[in-house]
Amino acid sequence: MSNDYTETLVSSRTAYEGKLLTLKEDQVALPDGSKGTREYVLHQGAAMVIPLFQDGSVLLERQFRYPLQTHFLELPAGKIDPGEEPLTTARRELLEETGYTAAEWRHLTTLHPCVGYSNERLELFIARGLKHEGHPGEDGEFLECVQLTLDEALALVAAGEISDTKTIVGLLWADKLKQGDWS
Repeated sequence: MSNDYTETLVSSRTAYEGKLLTLKEDQVALPDGSKGTREYVLHQGAAMVIPLFQDGSVLLERQFRYPLQTHFLELPAGKIDPGEEPLTTARRELLEETGYTAAEWRHLTTLHPCVGYSNERLELFIARGLKHEGHPGEDGEFLECVQLTLDEALALVAAGEISDTKTIVGLLWADKLKQGDWS
């Protein structure tokens, strides 16, 4: 049996509130009775898509990420709008970012990418039966679509050229499905 190390909220304040996230600072009672401070980010959540073509290749996107001042190869993803179902977000993001729709959708799992400082959840979907419908694009978003075999993408992971954690998890998940290790 495990011990209960639950922390209890004493007080809370919003340190910052923006369009994408909110920064909270809470005072908590620790399991031993002492007090502590917890700073964390509230995030609406996001959906990510592993778009697989019939030949087994995967669709990635290359885009500039301002906080790290560099370009990243990533799987398509985007934040869940208030009241929006994650599958709706996944479909919207795939179309907006790549111009593709998919005939077959499957929810794979829910990821929690930053448990130490955020409540963000990432809903992971696989999309098959891809069809290019055009590229409507999204204001302020500039990206390039890149189609690679799964082996090529995984080689870029191994070489450190794909370092985005959510993309790495998605590609490894796709490889497990391809190998028949996971259903």
